[in-house]
Amino acid sequence: MKSFRDKRRDNRPPAKGGAEHARPRQEHTASRPQIRSGERHEAKTQERSEPKSAPRILSRRDGLLPAERLPLILEVAPNADYALLDSGSGQKLEQYGPYRIVRPEGQAIWQRAQPARDWERADAIFTGDTDEEGIGRWRFPKTPLGETWPMKHDGIDYLGRFTSFRHVGVFPEQASHWDHMAGLIMAAKRPVKVLNLFGYTGLASLVAARAGAEVTHVDASKKAIGWARENQEMAGLGSKPIRWIVEDAVKFAEREERRGSRYDIVLFDPPAYGRGPKGEVWQLFDDLPGLTDLCRSILTPKPLAVVLTAYSIRASFFAIHALMRDTFAGMGGTVESGELIIREKSAGRALSTSLFSRWVA
Repeated sequence: MKSFRDKRRDNRPPAKGGAEHARPRQEHTASRPQIRSGERHEAKTQERSEPKSAPRILSRRDGLLPAERLPLILEVAPNADYALLDSGSGQKLEQYGPYRIVRPEGQAIWQRAQPARDWERADAIFTGDTDEEGIGRWRFPKTPLGETWPMKHDGIDYLGRFTSFRHVGVFPEQASHWDHMAGLIMAAKRPVKVLNLFGYTGLASLVAARAGAEVTHVDASKKAIGWARENQEMAGLGSKPIRWIVEDAVKFAEREERRGSRYDIVLFDPPAYGRGPKGEVWQLFDDLPGLTDLCRSILTPKPLAVVLTAYSIRASFFAIHALMRDTFAGMGGTVESGELIIREKSAGRALSTSLFSRWVA
């Protein structure tokens, strides 16, 4: 079954009437989905629908708009742990630790820079032409590989994974956000609480915990939470204060609002479209304003940042930039918006992976 992030990154439209998990829609329709984090969810859809809580009532906030900084292009360069070796003709050739991996990439509309022999040395190729369930979507030209292999990010050990949805357990372009967040946590010189919605396999949560934060990690996929816990142990961070929550992200945040629970940093990475396990539907453009407002409502009196990432949406980053500035009116600070890119090793081209907008106090 398709996961939410798979649909988000895959530009194909969702199948009509299907039970696939693209990434969800939330709020303003009659039923709210169980929002699953990105690429990650393989829960079985049930055919009955579930009543949705009342739509969040939104109104434009008073106060001065935050300062703005745009466009901001956050770049990940090749390093010893990860490198975009080459791209083109709708594919990308990447180095993840010891393995060369070929995956589809719709935005790579240029021609490959490296010769065919370099691509032919790949250890794993995602084909997408076999059964959607299981590891059969990967082809291993040399030696059959297991599901996982050891990886590292900035000294944090974790497991790469060959999932059935072309993903490998990490999104390296997010490293720019992770580094920025770690800097805010360490510079605060006080206890910091971080909420990571749609947290997937936990790299952002591990970076935050290592920097000294108390972390709440929310993902609707029990499997993804299991992977995240495994990564925590592998990283030697088992004693760090991380709460792993298997739940719909919006429902969890709504409950935190009612309980008065507050956070200094909120990360959220909602899907463009999705269906929950009971037929609930999420549409990013319909439902993102309510979720963004909810994230503001659960901030502490002295917050540090709110970071929104958006994949595979047909819009300019100016759209989410304007939403974030409106939502954080009267809060001061700065809204920084732009794109996350990965710099290619072969020809130095920039591969854009997602839009982002973040409010920084």
